[in-house]
Amino acid sequence: MTDADLAADLAETAGSILLAVRNSRIFEGKALGKAGDLTANEFLIQALRHQRPEDGLLSEESKDTEERLNKSRVWIIDPVDGTREYGEVRSDWAVHVALAVDGIATVGAVALPGLAGGLVLRSDRTDDFPAHQGPPRLVVSRTRPAAEALSVAKRLGGELLPMGSAGAKAMAVVQGEAEIYLHSGGQYEWDSCAPVAVAAAYGLHCSRIDGSPLVYNQKDTYMPDLLICREEWKEPVFDALNS
Repeated sequence: MTDADLAADLAETAGSILLAVRNSRIFEGKALGKAGDLTANEFLIQALRHQRPEDGLLSEESKDTEERLNKSRVWIIDPVDGTREYGEVRSDWAVHVALAVDGIATVGAVALPGLAGGLVLRSDRTDDFPAHQGPPRLVVSRTRPAAEALSVAKRLGGELLPMGSAGAKAMAVVQGEAEIYLHSGGQYEWDSCAPVAVAAAYGLHCSRIDGSPLVYNQKDTYMPDLLICREEWKEPVFDALNS
């Protein structure tokens, strides 16, 4: 099984597990989010240790160790990206499974199980989505939109689209439902590694908001900011940020 097939299979299966946990109606709200996180994480961790025992591993829901820092290949996972949205029985949450090779988000799959019929976007299979005509649409946090994103939207005459998880936002840009995802409120490696691998495969621009590259498998997993956008909006966004 290729790395890309493994990432996609794991993301899709974890998504099915999460739907089963939610549909059991045993949990609700924050308790549902916690149960989903723990259950999906256990599956993903055990599966990766079985399928890729020599690779490093970083998960939001597992205690981090420095062992991964000596590995060239490191799987970076977020069992439920958008735990709040999952617990609220919304659709804008995701499962992230990615492989970083020498710090680069190389292989990734993002599952969106909450959508009707489910959807898995992956770095090895891309489709063409129609380009949007007119002012850009920017996906932003439902609860705390980044000040920089608000400023860029104002300068570019853009429309704000509030949305839940980072994965859902990034995949909205991938699918042509938005043009720009600019986040500056702080994230961690597991929030963006899989989305960046997929977005880059689709030809989107992915970087820090100062234009520097996104580097993964760092000792400090905090990532202050992120920009994913269609290539034609890269320079207008940077111009707006620097004006």
